[in-house]
Order: sequence, then C-alpha cells, then structure tokens
Amino acid sequence: MNYRQFFAIILLLMATFACLVLAEPQPTATAETGTGLEGTISVNPVHGGPERLDRPNSGPLANTDFIVKKDNNPIASFKTDDQGRFRISLSPGHYVVSRKEPVGKIGRYGPFEIDVVAGQVTKVQWNCDTGMR
Repeated sequence: MNYRQFFAIILLLMATFACLVLAEPQPTATAETGTGLEGTISVNPVHGGPERLDRPNSGPLANTDFIVKKDNNPIASFKTDDQGRFRISLSPGHYVVSRKEPVGKIGRYGPFEIDVVAGQVTKVQWNCDTGMR
C-alpha cells in the first residue's frame, strides 16, 4: 500500500468518525400500540382590543412546535396542524408539554402536565393565552 492510499483510508475513517460523533439523533418515545396523546390547542385572544361580536376571540394554535418531557428530559416533539390538532404516541407515564421555542415575556403556552395510561389515547383540549389585551 502506498502513501496516497494509506492517507485516503485514514481521511475516510476520520470523516466517518466525525459524522458519527456529530450526528444528533431525534428524541423518540417508545409507545405501546394505542397509547398516547391527542387533542387540540387553541389560543386567545387572537386580536388586540375589546372583544367584538363580528370576530371570534379565539382560534386554533396552528403549525406550532411543542416538546414533550418526562422527568425533565425531552423525549418527543410534535407540531400542531392548521386546525391546532395533534396526535403523538407515548409510553404510559407523566409528561410535561410546552412550546418548543420560548415565547417572550407575554403569553402562556404551557407547560401542560398530563398522565398517559397504558392502552389509551388521552384526549386533551388546551387553551393558550397570547397576552394581547
């Protein structure tokens, strides 16, 4: 084996090792079949100022990322759809769900605490506060 081949092999091994070290796996939750959490997240008020009869004061919290933690460790995440709905498979246990990105000083988007029971899909309806007045 000449010097160029040896150097190429070493370089390839180093690149492979770097890829393995830098790879960040997504957190996942191992769930039993039919066990998890589903629901809808809404937000209000959706506009500032006084409530008006011609406009709804609340609406779905659409396309928003949430993180699911168990024992303060992130184990899963989900994103609401256009109607604020979501569904996620989770193992039985106690979880805390909150918005993935911090929101600032106004508004409340969790945390929501929930217990998931084996063999059941726990259904929730959570309401968030934008802080607009």
